Amino acid sequence: MKTRSSIYSLLIAIALLGLWEAACRALNIPDFILPAPSRILTVAVSGAGILLPHAAVTAMEVLTGIMISLLVAVPLAILMFAHPAVEKALAPFLVASQAVPVFAVAPLLVVWLGYGMASKVLMAAVIIFFPITVNLLEGLKSCDPEFRVLFQLMGAGFWKTLRYLYWPWALPHFFAGLKVGVSVATIGAVIGEWVGAQQGLGYLMIQANARLNVDLVFAAILWLSIMGLSLWILVGFLERKVINWR
Repeated sequence: MKTRSSIYSLLIAIALLGLWEAACRALNIPDFILPAPSRILTVAVSGAGILLPHAAVTAMEVLTGIMISLLVAVPLAILMFAHPAVEKALAPFLVASQAVPVFAVAPLLVVWLGYGMASKVLMAAVIIFFPITVNLLEGLKSCDPEFRVLFQLMGAGFWKTLRYLYWPWALPHFFAGLKVGVSVATIGAVIGEWVGAQQGLGYLMIQANARLNVDLVFAAILWLSIMGLSLWILVGFLERKVINWR
């Protein structure tokens, strides 16, 4: 069933790209308005010398943001699970962190942290940590009450119960949140690069768009898509290895 779904997804993608290619050729659309997929792929490959250094910067920002968000989200979710009063106190701030548009925050972070990597990393971390925190917290809270009673009867304390019951139980929720986080991680980094940067794929897109190099903009988007898809696949691989008992 999984193989069949993958084949269907591939066929749909090929069909859409074929329609795009045919429309560009039939209507003779200029490359500076809408380049054909074949042109985008050519630029993405031939322009690797330009794209790769900027992609490396964006990838470093995204990976660093993921690590920071994990260091914050996991302890925070455990703290809120252990102390419901803390959850009630912090819940409005968690929601507010996502309710504020990222475009509104990005210029402030650039002013506070400068045009370097720090503002982009923090922007990516802010976007990533919310789904990880919420999903992990819900996973911890969804543990079967009967198992909780069993561990209490066996005299297990909170930390031992967390290690042997709550954490394994919440792992599927944790990886679900992590998948969502890594899939949107590039958004924060690129928005930060759009607002103010000296390198990165977002910076390259702004520069290329100003010169009407739309094919290079699409090539950068393709590289970003590959980056996000690679992170998704990596998290899925880790999920299968860690939760092999599923």
